[in-house]
Amino acid sequence: MPRYSIPALPILAKPARRTAVQLASGDLRQSANLACWPAQQALESDARVAFDDLGWTLARSDSCRLDGGQSAHGFISSQKQGRDVFEHIHPEAPLVVAEAAWQYSHHVLIGLQRHRGPILVLANWSGQWPGLVGALNLRGSLTKADVACSLLWGEDFSQPAFRKKLRQWCEKGKIKHDLSHVERLEPKKLPARERALGEALAASLRRRPAIMGVFDEGCMGMFNAIIPDHLLHSAGVFKERLSQSALYYAMTRVPDADAHAVRGWLDARGMAFRTGPNEETDLTDRQILEQCKMYIAACRIAEEFGCDAVGIQYQQGLKDLCPASDLCEGLLNCSDRPPVRGADGAPIREGRPITHFNEVDECAGLDGLITDRVWTAMGLPPDNTLHDLRWGDIDRSGTTDAFVWVFEISGAVPPSHLEGGYSGASSERQPPMYFRLGGGTIKGVSRPGAIVWSRIFVEHDRLHMDLGRGRAISLPREETERRWSATTSQWPIMHAVTYGVSRDQMMARHRANHVQVVYAPDEKSADRALSAKAAMANALGIRVHLCGRAHDGRPLADRLARL
Repeated sequence: MPRYSIPALPILAKPARRTAVQLASGDLRQSANLACWPAQQALESDARVAFDDLGWTLARSDSCRLDGGQSAHGFISSQKQGRDVFEHIHPEAPLVVAEAAWQYSHHVLIGLQRHRGPILVLANWSGQWPGLVGALNLRGSLTKADVACSLLWGEDFSQPAFRKKLRQWCEKGKIKHDLSHVERLEPKKLPARERALGEALAASLRRRPAIMGVFDEGCMGMFNAIIPDHLLHSAGVFKERLSQSALYYAMTRVPDADAHAVRGWLDARGMAFRTGPNEETDLTDRQILEQCKMYIAACRIAEEFGCDAVGIQYQQGLKDLCPASDLCEGLLNCSDRPPVRGADGAPIREGRPITHFNEVDECAGLDGLITDRVWTAMGLPPDNTLHDLRWGDIDRSGTTDAFVWVFEISGAVPPSHLEGGYSGASSERQPPMYFRLGGGTIKGVSRPGAIVWSRIFVEHDRLHMDLGRGRAISLPREETERRWSATTSQWPIMHAVTYGVSRDQMMARHRANHVQVVYAPDEKSADRALSAKAAMANALGIRVHLCGRAHDGRPLADRLARL
């Protein structure tokens, strides 16, 4: 008789009654995990107290034990480690994923996607430690994977409102949040001219599909940022899968003289570069020259492959080869940008942005493509970008009673969005913790004005879009500096007010760490452009949801119906 080696599955004991297992997904970069670990420990200590007060035990999964105790932190820092950790967790255990920092969702998705017990994603509320950004990404990734979970956030876990929500999860395994600000689009209620425009643009896109240039997928574990091909194709967009190694090689073929010409153009426009002599801590002229070469190379590759939009991953692969991609990204998204010529000597899309989606967030890329077509057709500046939904706070200056979001991202913000344009922009070295080889940003304060915000996401194997109105506002310099100091001072910032959507409503609904923004000349133009964008997205098969209210306080759907 043949003898087989049959693997024995481990017998896992269910956790004791009123006990939840807690773990933390972390960064792939150990420098970030080490820096953020004290904040994570503080969050976990607060969480244990909150659970204990409700009569529950929060038992931490020993995620360090499985790597021989070599880590000086307790984050799960790879998919490999995540697989090992989940092998020892009962699949029906109540599970708490606590996040005080940015995290790579695929580190834990390997276990969460198969988990059958209730899942709580728990985040702090801090600008310095972006746990809420990581938590939103994880929730968006679980939404795409059709894994039910609850999300809870707070700056003080002892507050009655927080404890009430936590008790809900402990008793029922889920939390009910206020989503009354979300309304399903009824296309027939859109203004006729804008609806006709949106539908015509959708038909045009389907007749001649767009090409999305993707320089490698899956940046920073963002499973939610990858649109499955069949959904993207149904919306009239196809991927051109490009390698970051090709981008790097193309950079090496750019003559120094061409890169110096880009730098000279930026200097002439008044952009300030904060440089120094130390490659490890300062922004240097050499780093800037490489970033200019990346911009030229990206333009030429986009033109060669006919890409209507491109996304550069950078954080994996290129981070070990060259300075940050952020200067390149912001220039690409700007209509007024340094001229680049192709192999035939002809200017490449002069006077037009080449839509770029930061961190290869394909949902932002599709959103950016739609925006570009709608705003261009309406004669509006199409320059748009994504931001992290980084943090928010009350205004300490007394300028406004509204809650003011900090929309902030390392790259992709066009200078046209900033107060003073290029002359109001500066470039500072990216933080060494995340950007070992340096490179500068396009830093500035977003100018005041009417905005349309949006997010495309995947849920139940279908594309969805949330759409809302808001305004970028001006705050005194002291308040701006406070917000920069509380987050990342090297990055561009937008002081954003979302009409009719509170902080907690936005957190309860948003299915991503990113939010897309674009300006309009005035409130009425923004409403009309939003209407056309909603019509185009709906005609492409995207399920559209209107969020919040118009500038005059009316429900957004009512305002659009009366345009």
